[in-house]
Amino acid sequence: MSRGDSSTEYPARIRVDYPETTDRLTTFFRVFTVIPIAIVLGALTGGSATVIGGTNISLGGAGITFLPALLLILFRQKYPRWWFDWNLALTRFGLRVASYLLLLRHEYPSTDEEQAVHVELDYPDVKGSLNRGLPLVKWFLAIPHIIILVILGLAVFFVSIYAWFAILFTGRYPRGVFDFVEGVLRWWLRVQAYAIVLITDRYPPFSLRP
Repeated sequence: MSRGDSSTEYPARIRVDYPETTDRLTTFFRVFTVIPIAIVLGALTGGSATVIGGTNISLGGAGITFLPALLLILFRQKYPRWWFDWNLALTRFGLRVASYLLLLRHEYPSTDEEQAVHVELDYPDVKGSLNRGLPLVKWFLAIPHIIILVILGLAVFFVSIYAWFAILFTGRYPRGVFDFVEGVLRWWLRVQAYAIVLITDRYPPFSLRP
């Protein structure tokens, strides 16, 4: 769902339901069971670049419609609703796949149902809340975030290995690790909303917190 940017919340949000039960068998084979749905995601984003959080960026019709949205905001101060809906649906799908791969959830990712990964992006009031020239430099302004997220992405890799062993031996995903990985996905989603999906001019906070 989406709504106007009148809330004090950041206009990009994610919440992953903590799993009360886990599937040790699919956890053990997760790197293999994710392959079919990853192929589907790749087919939707052919020729695009994969980044943290399951997001794919494209300059054309596949992946996140970054360049078309930038040009229309710059020259027409418009953001077609169907472009936004595509970006939102693809972001949600990518984050469901990422959550499954990172062991945050154990049900197989749906291509269209929300399941337990709740992602919200607010549809922008382009003329009222977006600076038409700012998208040209948002990628540059986001560089400090990208550097930190690369480091955090490495940390996610190692703590996910730890979580894999923890689930196999205890049947539970350690809550502290879960909150950290969810927080990194949240941080990336905010940066994506600012610099890639271009729905807000609010600079993302340097935070893992909601």
